[in-house]
Amino acid sequence: MKSLDGVAAKLARLSNPQARPRVLDLFAGCGGLSLGFHAAGCDIAVSLEIDKLAARSHAINFFKDAPKEVLDLHAMPRDVASLEPEQLVEEFRLGPTSQAIDIIIGGPPCQAYARVGRAKLREIADHPRAFKVDPRGNLYLRYLHFVERLKPLAILFENVPDVLNYGGHNVVEEIVEALDDMGYDAAYSLINAAHHGVPQMRDRVYMIAYRKELGAVLRFPRATHHCDLPRGYAGTRAVSLKLINSSEAYAFVKPDTGHKGLPHAVTALEAIGDLPPVTSHLEGTLKRGARRFTEAAYYRRTAWENLSSYAQLMRSWPGFKAGDAVYDHVLRYLPRDSRIFRAMAPGDEYPQAHRVAMKLFKAAASRRKLSPKSAEWRSLRDSMVPPYDPSKFPNRWWKLRANGPVRTLTAHIGKDTYTHIHYDSDQARVMTVREAARLQSFPDGFVFAGTMNPAFRQIGNAVPPVMARELAFEIISSLRSALIPAAAAE
Repeated sequence: MKSLDGVAAKLARLSNPQARPRVLDLFAGCGGLSLGFHAAGCDIAVSLEIDKLAARSHAINFFKDAPKEVLDLHAMPRDVASLEPEQLVEEFRLGPTSQAIDIIIGGPPCQAYARVGRAKLREIADHPRAFKVDPRGNLYLRYLHFVERLKPLAILFENVPDVLNYGGHNVVEEIVEALDDMGYDAAYSLINAAHHGVPQMRDRVYMIAYRKELGAVLRFPRATHHCDLPRGYAGTRAVSLKLINSSEAYAFVKPDTGHKGLPHAVTALEAIGDLPPVTSHLEGTLKRGARRFTEAAYYRRTAWENLSSYAQLMRSWPGFKAGDAVYDHVLRYLPRDSRIFRAMAPGDEYPQAHRVAMKLFKAAASRRKLSPKSAEWRSLRDSMVPPYDPSKFPNRWWKLRANGPVRTLTAHIGKDTYTHIHYDSDQARVMTVREAARLQSFPDGFVFAGTMNPAFRQIGNAVPPVMARELAFEIISSLRSALIPAAAAE
C-alpha cells in the first residue's frame, strides 16, 4: 500500500504541467544521459558515480550555480555496491523514499552477467544485500534494487549490444522479466545513434519501462537521419541479435532505421569542421606531459548562417554555451606519427598505416644509405614504424572520412586516440578532447574535470546527449500522456 501511495503522490505532483520530473542517474559518468533528460525538461535531482573525476564533471555541469557545499555534495564519488537507496534519499534530503524519484536512468557496467529471473528478483526483494552473493552480475542487480526500492514511474536502461547475447542468454529479456514482477511494463531495442542526429555510428541497447498503473505507451524515437551502416556493423549486430531472431523475444522492438528521404547522417566535417585547426605538434611547440584545459582556442571566423545546424546546436545548447572559445582543444604528443597521418587516405586502417610507415622509412633509409644490418637502420625503423603486427590489429588505427559519421568512440580513447585520426591531412594528427566531445554530441559549454586522458575516458563512456535527449522526449511524452488518466483512476 505504501508503494501505491508513493506512486499516487508522484502522479499528483506531475499532473501539474509545470512540474519537472525528478531524475536519478545511476552509473552517471560525466552526465551524457543527464544532459539529454535535462534538455527535455527534467530535474536532475541526484546522480551516483564511483569515478572521482566523472562525478565532479557531473556536479560542475548540473550544479554549477549551487552553493559550494551543495556542489561538493553532488561531486562526491559514491559506490552503488555500498550505498542503499534510502541512504541516498536521506543524504540529499529528497523527502519520503517512496516519493523521491520519478525516473531512474543509467547504464550499469556489465562486465559479467548472471541470470536474474523471478527467483533472483525475490532474493533481491527479501534481502537487500543479496547481490553480494553473486558478484558476477552485481551491478545490474543493484540497478534493479534501486528500482525496487524507489518505485520510479519510468526507467531508461542503456548497455552494449553484447548484453543481448552473453554466454548464450539475453540478459535484457531477463531484466524485463524481473521488472514485470516489480510492476513494470518494459521493452527494449538496439539503436544506432547515427540515425538520431549523432555524428557517430554507435550501436547501443536501450530499455524503457513504465509502472503498469500508468498504461503508458512503450515506444522508441523515430529515426531523424538516414545512414547506411558499414558491413562490420551488420556482422556484430547479427551476433547480438542471434537469440532474438531465433526465439520469441516478446519485449524486443525493431528499431526505426530511417529512409533515404531523411537528411543524411551528420558528418565529421559538419560536426567538427568549425573548430580551429591545431598545428602545434607540427611547429614543435607541443610537448610531452599532462594536458590541462587552461588555454583558449577561438572559433574560426565563420558566419553563423554558414555553420552546419549541428555545429550551431553544439555552440548554443541552452545552459551550455561556450562563448567565443573552448578550453579543451588539446591532443596527444605523438611525434613519430604525423608523417603517417598525413600520408594516410580517409578510411585507411592500421594495415594501410603500417604500409605507409614502411614506405616512408625505406625512403629515409635509402637517402641515408643505411645498411639493414646496422644499428642506425634499426633505430630509424623504430622511430618511424609503429611496432604492432598489422595482421593482429586491423582496426587499431582509422582515419576519419569527412563526408560521413565516425566510428564508435569508446573509453579506450582515454589511452589511445588512433581510432579517430583527423580527416584533415594538413593537420596530420589525432582527435582533440573537444572534437571527441563534439562527435559524442556534448555541447561546447560542457566542462570535463581533470586532464586530457580522464576527459577522453569520460567522453567515451558516456551516452551521446543528443541520443539521450531523443529518448527523454519520447519518455516524457508517454509519461505525460498517461499521467492524467492514471491520476484520475487514483
